[in-house]
Amino acid sequence: MFGLFVQGQPLGPPPKNVPPPTPVRLPQFNPQLPDSSDGGSGKSIVRLLQQLHRLNELNTSHFAALGVHVHTDAPAEDVVPDPSYLPPSSEWDGMDLDEARRKDEGFRRPLSNGAISPEVRVYLERRLELSIPNQAAFRSVRRIKPEPGKQPPRLGNCYEFFKQMELIASFWDDTSLPPLSSDSQDEPPPLPPRPEDSSSEQSVTGVAPESNARSETDPESIPKEPERVTYRTSPGSQMPAEIRHNCITAFVKLVAFNFGCNVVPPRVEPRLQLLSPPSQKASTGPQVASYFPSGCVFLSQAPTNREAARAGLVYGPLAAVSARNTTSFPTVAESTIDFGRELVAALITAQHRAREGQPEKRFGEDKWWATEKRWGGGEGGPIGREVDGDSIVGDKDADPSSSEASTPPTQSQSLASPQVPGGSKAMPPIPVRGQPVSKKPRKNMSIYDSYRMVRLPTTNWDKKTKYQAIGKAKGAGYDDVFVLSSLFHHLCVLRVRVPERLLDVLAGEPEQEEEGRDWGRLDVWRSQWFDLFVVEERLEAMRLLWGMMAWVMRKQDEDGDTGSAAKAGEDVPMKDA
Repeated sequence: MFGLFVQGQPLGPPPKNVPPPTPVRLPQFNPQLPDSSDGGSGKSIVRLLQQLHRLNELNTSHFAALGVHVHTDAPAEDVVPDPSYLPPSSEWDGMDLDEARRKDEGFRRPLSNGAISPEVRVYLERRLELSIPNQAAFRSVRRIKPEPGKQPPRLGNCYEFFKQMELIASFWDDTSLPPLSSDSQDEPPPLPPRPEDSSSEQSVTGVAPESNARSETDPESIPKEPERVTYRTSPGSQMPAEIRHNCITAFVKLVAFNFGCNVVPPRVEPRLQLLSPPSQKASTGPQVASYFPSGCVFLSQAPTNREAARAGLVYGPLAAVSARNTTSFPTVAESTIDFGRELVAALITAQHRAREGQPEKRFGEDKWWATEKRWGGGEGGPIGREVDGDSIVGDKDADPSSSEASTPPTQSQSLASPQVPGGSKAMPPIPVRGQPVSKKPRKNMSIYDSYRMVRLPTTNWDKKTKYQAIGKAKGAGYDDVFVLSSLFHHLCVLRVRVPERLLDVLAGEPEQEEEGRDWGRLDVWRSQWFDLFVVEERLEAMRLLWGMMAWVMRKQDEDGDTGSAAKAGEDVPMKDA
């Protein structure tokens, strides 16, 4: 309690011999489709994607075959399908508590999990906490007393976010402050002043600093910048990837937690499953299954009852969170690869959401190559070391009684347990070096036994996830999937409209190649890149994230109506009454 702030902790000058900063150059790859493009390439899109073996092989032809069309720098009203779920941008600044309660009647809406959306007061609290200047928040994180004449800020729910931002400030310059000149990095900062600077200042300003004769060029009349408590000591390319991931996760939780959601790491590797269509010709070969892995995590809905929460169940996913560690985009190829990672995360999320109400169908089920034993076409039998008669440690098929009876005692065993002549009682064994005679039985299967088993490929379904397409418009024929993308210290929100027909084609259904892309286009709305160091930009990012969560978690009627009139405190009109 009393150690909240460390009194009198000195603030050192900027470090010397700092490596040059990593330039922030965001990727600029936004494929566009002409209005007259039909995409009739005459080749299966799945087989085209399965020919990718290296990252540098990805080019614009693959996105054109998918029908990707990106809307760049889309405003928040375009990223969220229904702009009415977005809070006002700056109309609620300075609103008191009583007025905020009066706004709840038209702001709060019922959610799909049975709850009601958060109050206006919660939104204003998050906005006020994120408005704290970075250096003042970093002082609170480091437990340094505030500047003279200022009160310590209350970080509240944003403490974890500012804690991660303080770690990022060691690798990236705080863009909310003016950049440090090369001279200032070699000399101590002007605040606090050095002894020789303070004496010279007194000779200029005199002994009466409050005098009316102060000139307009007096340094004390100019508003001082906040004193720096963090300096960059390493280049941004050396920042660990988990710092960026933890920062984005903490920022998303500021909004998602109030809607009953959380960022959950996947228990199985996220994979974009691809299955080639059944071939009509024998020359093309059988169906081929492949996948593209991804390092994204998912934003899922938390359970509402205690039993499901203890079991670790989640529902969704609602969106994908993709924080990547790439810091250099010198050519178009690197930007293309980065956009491919974002698109793969969106398609994986769409595939997971499409699993609602569907049984798991693993590739190779009821196939002979996944159920029958075959060793060169023979009927089975001993292979490898089994032919020589050597006992396999941990072999589950071996008979323990026969192996013990057939195994002759070794020389070390005979020396370790000698018999007493003329008596039946043996002497205590003499300890010998080497591996002990008796070992504990293996609890898990050995590598050799696992190799011998013939079984299906590993499952890609998480047993603790109840796959649901939460927020999907019923009967629309597409699914709006959100991706929270992060690079450097920036955040971007993407909305990808994935047609259901495209998911069926990726799952192995044949395409109508003579008509081109029968699923149409794959539209992508990309917001601007929000710099989380800048207060205004992270406030707009939080507003966009709030509108996204309110729209995804909205309650829908059976006919797909969002029930916009069913707000808190209003009567729901009865249909066909």
